[in-house]
Amino acid sequence: MELRVNPNRMQLLRLRVRLKTARRGHKMLKDKRDELMRRFLDLVRQNKELRQVVEERLGRAAGQLLMATASASPAVIEEALAFPKQKLDLRVKKDNIMGVRVARFDFSWGGAGGEADLYPYGPAHTPADLDAAIKTLSETLPDLLRLAEIEKAAELLAVEVEKTRRRVNALEYVLIPKLEETIKYITMKLDEAERGNLTRLMKIKQMVHEAEA
Repeated sequence: MELRVNPNRMQLLRLRVRLKTARRGHKMLKDKRDELMRRFLDLVRQNKELRQVVEERLGRAAGQLLMATASASPAVIEEALAFPKQKLDLRVKKDNIMGVRVARFDFSWGGAGGEADLYPYGPAHTPADLDAAIKTLSETLPDLLRLAEIEKAAELLAVEVEKTRRRVNALEYVLIPKLEETIKYITMKLDEAERGNLTRLMKIKQMVHEAEA
């Protein structure tokens, strides 16, 4: 189905320019879609690998905490963890992936530093399993933040892939065919008009010759 325009040469020139621009935009969007898809699949692979690591460590920490609560009362555990020595300083930065703004987490620990600051209690009245659980959770934190980055970036890229795919399809199956059909229609109309003018000129020339004769 063609566009509704006046079949004249000016419109024909304009539509040819639009068609050229649409084809160029279609190619650029296809390239963008393919690159976004490649980045998205790479993030999915990273997410799968990192999630396995994080879930294994969290499961280990849960087991260590369970053993700690078996060795000491919940009140002792709660009191030991009530006043942490360290403070987490988390900063969120922005990164750009193919025009998609994604978050990047940067963190540091506030406090005196060192492994001793991990444990906000003295070792006399707490089980060793509690120390192990806290150490495991502390080691897991960087991977946990990275996993959050990857999952959110993958979600945003998936939305952008879908938007780009719809634009590519709109150009490929709607706009470009309409422009091609309209150009074909206008060209046909102009050819018909040119043949009609040529026929009239030949008729006039014949009449002039007959009048001279």
